[in-house]
Amino acid sequence: MKVTGEMSIGRVSRFGTAGNIKAFDPRLGTEIEPSFGIATLNDVDEACTLALQAFESYRHTSPETRGAFLIRAADNLLALGDRLYERAVSETGLTVERIKGETARTAAQMKMFADVVRHGRWRHATIDSSDPARRPVPKADLRMQKIPLGPVAVFGASNFPILYSVAGGDTASALAAGCPVVVKAHGSHLGTSELVGKAIQAAVEECNLHEGVFSLLIGHGNAVGEALVDHPAIRAVGFTGSESGGMALVRRGAARPVPIPVFAEMTSVNPNFVLPGALRTRAPDIAAHFVERMTAGVGQMCLKPGMIVAIDGVGFEQLRGALAGTLSAVRAETMLSRGIYDNFNREAKRSREGKTSVSIAKGTAPKGRLEGQSEIFEVDAAEVLAAPELAGEMFGPAAVLIRCESEDQLIELTASLRGQLTMALHMESTDLDLARRLIPVLESKTNRILANKFSNTVEIGYATVHGGPYPATSDSRFTSVGATAIERFLRPICYENLPPELLPPALQDNNPLSLWRVRDGELERR
Repeated sequence: MKVTGEMSIGRVSRFGTAGNIKAFDPRLGTEIEPSFGIATLNDVDEACTLALQAFESYRHTSPETRGAFLIRAADNLLALGDRLYERAVSETGLTVERIKGETARTAAQMKMFADVVRHGRWRHATIDSSDPARRPVPKADLRMQKIPLGPVAVFGASNFPILYSVAGGDTASALAAGCPVVVKAHGSHLGTSELVGKAIQAAVEECNLHEGVFSLLIGHGNAVGEALVDHPAIRAVGFTGSESGGMALVRRGAARPVPIPVFAEMTSVNPNFVLPGALRTRAPDIAAHFVERMTAGVGQMCLKPGMIVAIDGVGFEQLRGALAGTLSAVRAETMLSRGIYDNFNREAKRSREGKTSVSIAKGTAPKGRLEGQSEIFEVDAAEVLAAPELAGEMFGPAAVLIRCESEDQLIELTASLRGQLTMALHMESTDLDLARRLIPVLESKTNRILANKFSNTVEIGYATVHGGPYPATSDSRFTSVGATAIERFLRPICYENLPPELLPPALQDNNPLSLWRVRDGELERR
């Protein structure tokens, strides 16, 4: 499969006519052939209209058909092999091992959603039986299931060219829910997006689905994205990116004549709290692992640990020294794009200029273009409480060490933090009392709490939660990774006193889909 610069609108591959754009190799500082055609507003309208036309047939596909489609898309993705890996490496500067790992995880995620579809628990099929003899008012027959919202717009992420992009969790969960998808490719990996988009496009055709089930658009600037969110056929949006970008889409979705939800994953520092027992006994080990995870992928991961917090006392200077010693050997590496590189340096400058901020260590000096130099700053908790921006995200290989005076100040600092994707406790058995005080505060700030581990990876499974209170996400009730990510693109519908002939299969008495259901408050085995 060759990169042509074309987008996919239904079954048609087309070169956009609203202008040209090329991908960029951040290692070499050069543009990559070929040129990509930018979508017109008519292209956006055509893709969204096709998606709406596909919705009725696609949402009624059988579990077997929809599951087979997701598996075929996953297999097509894997079959791209070296063509995909080479293109993604050239567009991102990431290693081939990283790209291979992302591709395997993306395919596994799609296949997991195939199982989710087939199991059918996402429907939440529930039956309350009628009781005509009940007095004083007869009890009605009530039956509820969840159904898909409609076509979904997905915005590819910059930092995960496969796993959070064209075939990522937003797309996979929306397709699993029965929603056609229109993706806007991210400008940082256009060729990668085209290859993955063609793999899904081929799966649509191979499974004899309506062509509007999937489309991929190329945009530059805001015009295509804004037109996608505004289009009346679009019923929800999935986004991974900056807080400013995410909230602009949230506001735009809310301002439509018919408002729609925008599920945006945005910003997180992922604090690590080193409690006194762990600080006394494991400071060097914790520091070494913190630096390793903080600098992985040049710090350009949504789960990068970007803050480490401890109470001044036995072990603090050892922690500080170990962080500095470990970081000083870290080599500067190429960042994903000029924009990310420039933003990182602005964010690091902000941290460097705090009144009590001290740069305790830097990695090796950059030698090439767009290389991010690792750095750790130290700042007193009192200043962070007075200037909360010092606890903000630095998207890149930098972090902050916060020194607290007491347990009470540690609790106060934690309560002052913004919403996070994750928070981690490093603790020993002697720290249980402090941990008990901290956990209720952590629960108010994050959707994922870890103990004695770091958070720059997320397991893709049934219990996975990848979300959190604002500004980690725009809606803390949902996850963007894991089986329950499908919930974002569903809504409940209740049928009251419908005759059996009109009931959907999931709610018929003979249970033709063999679902696990709740009947009269009890779990009913299929």
